[in-house]
Amino acid sequence: MKIVTYPNPVLETKAQKIKDPLDKEIQSLIPKMIKTMRESNGIGLAAPQIGKSIRLCIVEIDKKAHVLINPKITSASKSTETSEEGCLSFPGKIISNIKRSEKVTVRYLNEKGERCKMKGSGLIARVFQHEIDHLDGILFIQRSK
Repeated sequence: MKIVTYPNPVLETKAQKIKDPLDKEIQSLIPKMIKTMRESNGIGLAAPQIGKSIRLCIVEIDKKAHVLINPKITSASKSTETSEEGCLSFPGKIISNIKRSEKVTVRYLNEKGERCKMKGSGLIARVFQHEIDHLDGILFIQRSK
């Protein structure tokens, strides 16, 4: 799959909620997104980055891929950290310092349509926030200091 690059308008559009996570189209998209993310040396990929304005993203840390359907951050720590971020939709290695919550809790459906909740801190919390921003039409450069 081809990764959509900025300034494509799909990247700044709020993605639509997925009504049926077990839909054949959604289910066939998941492994393709994982493959595309890995081939691009990414640790996260949101559906808008492949031109699909739906609330689906993949986060992979420590060789464990998490499929998040209709994810929502339900809590975020007041404590923040600023760190460098890049984005597959900004080729050419654009890096920016971004301030994000150190810890987050995310509720979502997994690839089986099961309700899940995950708490994360550090890198995975950062990636959750970055990918969910994509689903809300927010780009990391808009959060740049």
